[in-house]
Amino acid sequence: MLISNNNLSHSRYLMFVFHFVCWLIVVLPAVIFVPQHEQRDMVSFLLHVSVPMLMCIIFYVNYLWLVPKYVIPRKFNAYIIGNVVLIIVFALLIQWIMDFQHSRELLLRPVRTCRRELLPIPVMLLIFFFRNVFSLLLSAGVATLIRIALRWQQAETERKEMEIQKTEAELRNLRNQINPHFLLNTLNNIYALIAFDQERAQKAVLSLSALLRQMLYGNQDNEVLLKDEQTFLANYIDLMKIRTASNVTIEVNMQSPAASVKVAPFIFISLVENAFKHGISPTQPSYISVDISSDADKIICVIKNTNFPKSANDKSGHGIGLQQVEHRLRLSYADHYEWIKGVDTSNNMYISKIIIYDTKLCNNR
Repeated sequence: MLISNNNLSHSRYLMFVFHFVCWLIVVLPAVIFVPQHEQRDMVSFLLHVSVPMLMCIIFYVNYLWLVPKYVIPRKFNAYIIGNVVLIIVFALLIQWIMDFQHSRELLLRPVRTCRRELLPIPVMLLIFFFRNVFSLLLSAGVATLIRIALRWQQAETERKEMEIQKTEAELRNLRNQINPHFLLNTLNNIYALIAFDQERAQKAVLSLSALLRQMLYGNQDNEVLLKDEQTFLANYIDLMKIRTASNVTIEVNMQSPAASVKVAPFIFISLVENAFKHGISPTQPSYISVDISSDADKIICVIKNTNFPKSANDKSGHGIGLQQVEHRLRLSYADHYEWIKGVDTSNNMYISKIIIYDTKLCNNR
């Protein structure tokens, strides 16, 4: 996982502040709220902070050692044994500190101020011992929960980063698949044109050169301006018109978008290719319409063509273009798009309508 040094330092700083404030809240009451009859000296101060400090030790032994070494690898027996030993030893140590503090108080105040014990001393000691055990267990439990939560958060962050990197790799791979597919179709068009009109073929080569230039430089980023993509598609359509017959009607409407509207590069080219591939008949009247518009909220691409489906024996393309469009939409825009496609049987027209609700490509990495 790649994390910048600034983000890492900031996270460590926030974690340090969090720990400092929490332990300050735990220690301060023991230091500030000292009974008036007690002597305020260094020994008294050390006695009061010793219990919070022992809880702090239990906390960080679990946080820094026991949980990472035994709980996360699921070695629970070693974790439980380690905590039991530590908590029993520390509970006895706390009890000794409290007894020493109580004895010291008896020496520093008159005997008449001592209250009569309501319970037998062994019972009192047992109660205090279990109270100490509970406090230490609480400290160990909080440390365990925090460490596990941080580990889960780290694992989730790594998982998301891996998904993003995988998505970016898939997008790059899809672009590399699109470019040869597009180039092959265009070269076939120029090859067919050379046979009967060399001048138009030369113009077509210039047009192809402009398209390839945009493909080479526009393919480096995850986003391009929609107006540049519209220009790319318009040039492609002009190139395709070279070999279309007079029975084909082609309409292109590219509304000028706002300057900030962006789109994933080459995301519509496969649809335009399919329109020319499946929407033209050598003998029957054919129609192709490409309409791309946008506003501040959405991008709308509507492509219509007469429907002349390939025969069952024609395996050219195998539907790769539509699969690529679907995959790229899902990777680039996730839940920020709609794609409505199908044949309108009333006029035998295939309609593909894509609405993208992410005009700045914020969802794309």
